[in-house]
Amino acid sequence: MSNNTAQPGAFEGHKKLERNVTLLAAATLAVVAVGGIVEIAPMFWIDNTIEKVEGMRPYTPLEQAGRDIYIREGCYVCHSQMIRPFRDEVERYGHYSLAAESMYDHPFQWGSKRTGPDLARVGGKYSDAWHVDHLKAPRAVVPESIMPSYAFLAETELKVADPAASLATLRDVGVPYTDKDLASAAADLKAQADPNADAGDLAKRYPKAQIRDFDGDPTRVTEMDALVAYLQMLGTLVDVNSAAAQEQLTQGSNGGEKGR
Repeated sequence: MSNNTAQPGAFEGHKKLERNVTLLAAATLAVVAVGGIVEIAPMFWIDNTIEKVEGMRPYTPLEQAGRDIYIREGCYVCHSQMIRPFRDEVERYGHYSLAAESMYDHPFQWGSKRTGPDLARVGGKYSDAWHVDHLKAPRAVVPESIMPSYAFLAETELKVADPAASLATLRDVGVPYTDKDLASAAADLKAQADPNADAGDLAKRYPKAQIRDFDGDPTRVTEMDALVAYLQMLGTLVDVNSAAAQEQLTQGSNGGEKGR
């Protein structure tokens, strides 16, 4: 009975709100303001919300070029790069993704739309030749694949207008590239895919950077080199088991302090 008597009053209040333009505008503004604060405010403390883990580093110029090609070709439409902490996902794709693994991604490649498999841990899972063959003729490698052919990548010379400017832009949004990284960007781009080139201190500045010919043609650097270099480093930088254990330990100690 009480519910039935309350409903007309609530209806009348809503009716009044809809008919009063000023009141509706004020209510809408209040709701949008609260929603905006909830969405935006945490970003001011982003450094505190993402635990840094050992091994994470910015992309090399070649890996970043490969990532740009990955986005340009719409690979993210069918592939996610975020393994959720569910048993079925972990058993299929590997250890669940850590927030820190995406800390230098602009934009990030999260999501759950998987026409193709998640690629968060694809690095090192297959050989360079497998990736090249798969990108050139997907169904020759995976018969049930519906992925289109990207054979043209192997024929397209990699051209990045200004590698240093690309890294500088990323540095402006928080990626910790050094002045040396920017100065060496163009040379690093070519040296990582050329086994005969002098890579200098690239491996020191970018730990675990894989330096080799990726596309099977050491005479030139192609878009295929860049894309395979990017794919081969995904999920390889962080010891996820160690990082996850440390994360759980930190959460446990924080929980203990709160309990006191």
